[in-house]
Amino acid sequence: MDEPMDYASAGVDIDLEGSAVASLIGALASSVRQPGTRGAPVPVPGGFGGLIEFGDQLLALATDGVGSKLQIASRLNRWDGVGIDCMAMNVNDLLCVGAEPLAFVDYVAVPKPDPEVHAALGASLAEACRLARVTLAGGETASLPGIVTELDLSGTALGWLPKGEAITGEHLQAGDVLIGLPSAGIHSNGFSLVRRIVDHAGLHYEDEAPFDTHHPHRELMRWTTGQATLGEVVLNPTRIYCDPVVDLLNAARQEAPFKLDDIRGICHITGGGLSNLLRLHPSLGWSIDTPLPVLPEFTWLQSAGGVDTREMYRTFNMGTGMILAVAEAQAEAVLAWLLERIPGCAIVGHVADHGHRVTHAAGVEFTHY
Repeated sequence: MDEPMDYASAGVDIDLEGSAVASLIGALASSVRQPGTRGAPVPVPGGFGGLIEFGDQLLALATDGVGSKLQIASRLNRWDGVGIDCMAMNVNDLLCVGAEPLAFVDYVAVPKPDPEVHAALGASLAEACRLARVTLAGGETASLPGIVTELDLSGTALGWLPKGEAITGEHLQAGDVLIGLPSAGIHSNGFSLVRRIVDHAGLHYEDEAPFDTHHPHRELMRWTTGQATLGEVVLNPTRIYCDPVVDLLNAARQEAPFKLDDIRGICHITGGGLSNLLRLHPSLGWSIDTPLPVLPEFTWLQSAGGVDTREMYRTFNMGTGMILAVAEAQAEAVLAWLLERIPGCAIVGHVADHGHRVTHAAGVEFTHY
């Protein structure tokens, strides 16, 4: 290979996307809803989910899609997990502001309707609703020949939380402890690079995975017997963290054995990888000293694509799907509570007063999102 692969050369420039989003936000008008009225915006550092006023409560909204992972699902005609992916990308963001997801609506765009595909999507979305404990409140299917060439799936999630209980990262302190929650795989980010690496390796998604797929803290959604195929590994659905995070927040509200104030920040590790942590505080830094184990598919992708280590941690979750920042005095109690519900959680680092940057034991550093 002449040059190492990266996300930008695969067609996705994270820095350019950030600039485009900033331009979009800068061009938006302020809300017509006045502060103190229902629907008025509530500022949220980090921007994982949008908050609006609703009497004594706040409503939270998030919208996202599955992305180019759908191209692999389409190629294999396997739609079992994509509804879960779509749900997870939305409800996991709501968790980051301390909201409990309540309802979801989906949007499907296709060049031509296919009843069998739509039935599979419906079954996947139904399972996603069960996992996220939400109501599917509606949706829209659009046939757009000439505009879309393949199925696209996105959605919007609605959540709620009591006013004054948003988790924004503003109360973070140096010394707060970081707890990592394991991912189930690649989740729903970085697939332009995944597809390029698989093509470069000359493999087919129906082939047996060219690495040991076993990992003690995740299960694969299988549709074959024997050794897992590469397609089964890369299409494994995104983990939905409503269980246990919603229950954790409710337990904290009851102050047993920790308080809500002890949960200082929650970060969904999606596009941008660990640089997402920088969204939670304007000046504090993050030190990942003892990261969760890297999943085998990431090790293979890096080797097969010659991808730089920093690029891997900026593009993929690398085995950590969510990070909670908690007060140091209660870190062990929170970890013990989580471990009863999701094996593989562990303390991975701490909040540091070493400048606005993320440092990682693998020798990578991020100074901007």
